[in-house]
Amino acid sequence: MASTMSADTASKTTATAPVADLAEPEQISQDNGLYVIRRNRKQTSFDPSKITVAMTKAFLAVEGGNAATSSRIHQTVAELTDQVVEVLTRRSDSDTLHIEDIQDQVELALMRSGEHKVARAYVLYREEQKKKRAEDDSEEGLIDDKHIVDVTLADGTKAPIDHVRLTALVNEACKGLEDVDSQKIIDGTCRNLFDGVKEKDVGTTLVMTARTLIESEPNYSKVAARLLLDNMRREALGFLEMNTAIATQEEMADVYGDYFKSYLNKAIELELIDPRLNQYDLEKITAALDATRDLQFTYLGLQTLFDRYFIHDEDGTRFELPQAFFMRVAMGLAINEIDREERAIEFYRLLSSFDFMSSTPTLFNSGTLRPQLSSCYLTTVPDHLDGIYGSIKDNALLSKFAGGLGNDWSRVRGLGSHIKGTNGKSQGVVPFLKVANDTAVAVNQGGKRKGAVCAYLETWHIDIEDFLELRKNTGDERRRTHDMNTANWIPDLFMKRVAEDGDWTLFSPNETPDLHDLTGLEFEQAYTAYEEKAANGEIKISRTLKANDLWRKMLGMLFETGHPWVTFKDPCNLRYTNQHAGMVHSSNLCTEITLHTNDQEIAVCNLGSVNLTQHTTDTGLDMAKLEKTITTAMRMLDNVIEYNYYSVPQARNSNLRHRPVGMGIMGFQDALYKMRIPYSSDDAVQFADTSMEAVSYYAIKASSDLAAERGKYNSFEGSLWSQGILPYDSLIAMKKHRGEQYLQVDEGTTLDWDSLREQVKRVGMRNSNTMAIAPTATISNICGVSQSIEPTYQNLFVKSNLSGEFTVINPYMVKDLKELGLWDEVMVNDLKYYDGSTQEIDRIPDDVKALYATAFEMDARWLIEAGSRRQKWIDQAQSLNLYMAEPSGKKLDNLYKLAWVRGLKTTYYLRSMGATGVEKTSDAGRDGETQASPQEAPKVCSILDPDCEACQ
Repeated sequence: MASTMSADTASKTTATAPVADLAEPEQISQDNGLYVIRRNRKQTSFDPSKITVAMTKAFLAVEGGNAATSSRIHQTVAELTDQVVEVLTRRSDSDTLHIEDIQDQVELALMRSGEHKVARAYVLYREEQKKKRAEDDSEEGLIDDKHIVDVTLADGTKAPIDHVRLTALVNEACKGLEDVDSQKIIDGTCRNLFDGVKEKDVGTTLVMTARTLIESEPNYSKVAARLLLDNMRREALGFLEMNTAIATQEEMADVYGDYFKSYLNKAIELELIDPRLNQYDLEKITAALDATRDLQFTYLGLQTLFDRYFIHDEDGTRFELPQAFFMRVAMGLAINEIDREERAIEFYRLLSSFDFMSSTPTLFNSGTLRPQLSSCYLTTVPDHLDGIYGSIKDNALLSKFAGGLGNDWSRVRGLGSHIKGTNGKSQGVVPFLKVANDTAVAVNQGGKRKGAVCAYLETWHIDIEDFLELRKNTGDERRRTHDMNTANWIPDLFMKRVAEDGDWTLFSPNETPDLHDLTGLEFEQAYTAYEEKAANGEIKISRTLKANDLWRKMLGMLFETGHPWVTFKDPCNLRYTNQHAGMVHSSNLCTEITLHTNDQEIAVCNLGSVNLTQHTTDTGLDMAKLEKTITTAMRMLDNVIEYNYYSVPQARNSNLRHRPVGMGIMGFQDALYKMRIPYSSDDAVQFADTSMEAVSYYAIKASSDLAAERGKYNSFEGSLWSQGILPYDSLIAMKKHRGEQYLQVDEGTTLDWDSLREQVKRVGMRNSNTMAIAPTATISNICGVSQSIEPTYQNLFVKSNLSGEFTVINPYMVKDLKELGLWDEVMVNDLKYYDGSTQEIDRIPDDVKALYATAFEMDARWLIEAGSRRQKWIDQAQSLNLYMAEPSGKKLDNLYKLAWVRGLKTTYYLRSMGATGVEKTSDAGRDGETQASPQEAPKVCSILDPDCEACQ
C-alpha cells in the first residue's frame, strides 16, 4: 500500500520499496470512464494521480529528494505519467484495465525515457512481489484465482464462470492454426475478468485478448475471428429464440439449416428482405450451407461484416450469420434465374470461398426489399438552371442508396460569361460545385457511408484554375469543396502542348459548345480553330497562358491537396467500346469507370472483383480455376442489371440498353508474394500483363457466351465489338491519333485472341463493357487479402475504418522471418519503430527486403509500368494510386507524363510521405507501444480512409 517514507529516509532506503504503490494502487474514484481490475477481482475507478505519486516515490528512492533533483523528478514524472495515461486510454477496447497493464506501461515508459536505474528497480520489485503472492496463496491453500470469478447473467443472477465452455471455445478457435497458444488466451482472458462481469462481456474479453496477440502471430487474427463468431451466434440465436447454449462451431454446423429458415422468416416479418426468398426450395438451399467456411475469416474481415453488412433489427441486434449473409446475397442475384436454386448455390459457393466478391452495394442490398446493387453512376450536367439542379437532385437520389458518383461539369458556362435570359453575367461553375458538395454531405446513404461524389472539368474550361483550388484549406470558403473529390479531364492536345512548351487557351463552353463532344483529331481541329477566333477577337471569354504553367499548377495542387486527380479524355474515348452511342465525359468516383453519358442516359456500372490470390500458386496462375470463377462471376454481374433498383429513370434506361459491368481484381500483391516476386521488378510487370490478359480473355468470352444464351446487348451493332475490335485492338486507334512519339505501350500477347475475336463478331456480347479495377478497400478486407492492385502499404500497422482500429501484419513476411529464425519480440518492436519497413533492419537478408518493400519504398514508375500492361487489356480503367516518399516538381512532372505516354486512361490518388504522418504503434499487448505518439495515417481511399468506399 502507499508508502509513508519521507524524502530523507527514501534516499537511504533500497530502491525497490516505494514502488509498492504501483503494485496495488489505492484508486480514488474519478469520473474518467475507466476502471481497474485488482488482483482480488474487485473493480475500482482508474485514478491517474496514483501513477504520478508512485512514480515520484520510485524516483525519490533511487535519486533522493534534494533540491538539485526535485525539479527534474517533478517534470520527468509529469511527462511520463501523461505518456502512460495516453497509451492506456488509447489502446483500451473496453472500459476496464488490469492492474498488470498499468504496471507494464509504467515499466516501458521508464525504460524508453532512459531512466534505467528506476526501471530496473521497478522490474525487480515486481518479480519479488509476484513470488511473495504465490507463496502466500500456497500457504493459505487458495485455488487458482481464475475459478473464483462469478459472472452476471442476462436475468441479473450470478453464477460461476463456465470454464469448460470457455476452454472448449478457445481450443476450437485455435484448432488447425500454427503457432497459437490457447492457454495464453485463456490466461489472458481470466486475468482481465472481474467479479460480477456481465456474461456477454466474457466473449468480448476473449476476442480482445486474442486480438492483442495479432502483432506477434498473424494466425491470432483468425483466432479472434472465430471467438467473435461465438458472440455472433449467441446474439443471432437468442434473437431468433433458438438454443443459445450451443458451445462450438461444430455444434452450430448441425443447426445452420434450421437457423437459416428462422432467419428468413424473421427478416421477412421485419420487412428487411424480399419475401420471394422464402419461395426457394429451402431444403436444397440449406443443404448447401457450409459452416466450415466461417473459419476462414480474419478478425478485420469478420468484424467489418458484423458491424456494417449484416442485417439487423431497428435496435441494432444482428441476427445474420456469415453463411446466411452470403446465401442471402446469392439468392437475390439468382432470383430471376430459371434454375434459381442451382444458380443460387453456385453463386453462394463462389462468394463464400472468397474466390470472387461482389461490390459493397451488392452485398448490402441483394435480397432486400430495395436491391440497389450498382456501384457507380456517371452524369453530365447541362448548362441551364433546371438541368443543374436536376443533376444535383439526381445526385441525392443516387447517393441515398449507396452509389458513388462522377459528375461532368464541363458544359456549365464559366465566370463572366453572358446569360441571355437575365442579360447578366454567370458566376461560373464553382458556386454550383459548392451546392453539390454540401448535398453529398447531407445524403449519407442511410448512415452506412458518406455520400461520395467526384466532379470532372475539362482542361480548356475558363474556370479551370479556380477548379484546381477547390480543395485548398485557405481562401474564400464559399469557393471551397472540402468534402468532394475533383479530377482534371485532360485532352491529349494539352499534353502535347506541355511537351512542346506551347500555349494553351481557356474558353467558356457556351461559346465553344462542340469541344465537349469531340475527341482525338476532331477535337484538335476544332480547338485550334477557336484559338484563331479568340486571337481575332471573335470570342468574348477566353484567356491564353503557357501550357506548362497550368500543368505545374495542376501538379502543385495535386501534391498540396491530393486533388484534382489526373485523368485523360482521349484514351477513354478512342478506346471506348461503345463510342458510337456517345462520348465519355468523365470517370466515376474512383476513376475506374469510363462510360458515355448524355441528358437521357446516366451511366451505371456494377462491380465485383476476382481474388487473384485464390487463383495463384507458387508457379503462376491456375488458368482453369480462373476461367471457372470468371464465368460464374460474369453471370452474377449481368444478373444485377435486371434485378437492380434504379432511383432515377435515366440510369435504368442506360443500364438496360448497354449492360456494362466491371470485373476487377484484388490480391495482386499477395499473388506476387506467393510467387516470391518483388513488386518493383520486371517479373511483376510481366505478371501484371499476363494475369490481366487472362482475366480479359475469360471475361470477354463469358460475356459472349452469355450473349449466345440471353442475347446481345441492345446497342451492340456499331460498337467496336461488332467490328471485331477488342480492347487490345483499340490501341491501333490510339497510335494513329498520337503517333509513336506519344504512345509507348508493350504489345505482347500470349493467348489465342483470333478465335475469340471471331466468336465476338459472330455471337455478339452481352455487355458493352466487362472490366474495371476498383479500389476494393472493404471487400478485400472481408476476404483477407491485399487491396486491388496496391503494393503493401506497411508490413505492420494499425488500420482504421468505420468498424474501428485493427492491427494489420503481413503474414507472408512473418512466415519468411520464422523460417530464417528471425521472428521474435525484438523484430516486432523493430518493425513498429521503422513504420513496418524491413529496409533498415540489418539482420534481414536483402532478397527478403526486396520482396517486402512497401509502397513508399518503391519507385512509382513501377506502378505506372504495371498499370500500362493492364490497361491494354481493360475496356474501362483502373483505380491506380501513386506513392512518392519524397516528391518534387520534376519527379511529378516525369511521373504523370510517363502515365500519359504509357497509355493510361486515369490515375487516382497521389500519396506522399511529406503530407502525412504514420501510425507507429499497433494494438500492443504486454509488449507496449513505441515512444512515438499516433499521427494521422494517410487518407488513401483504397487503404485507410474510413469514409470513401462507394466503389468497393
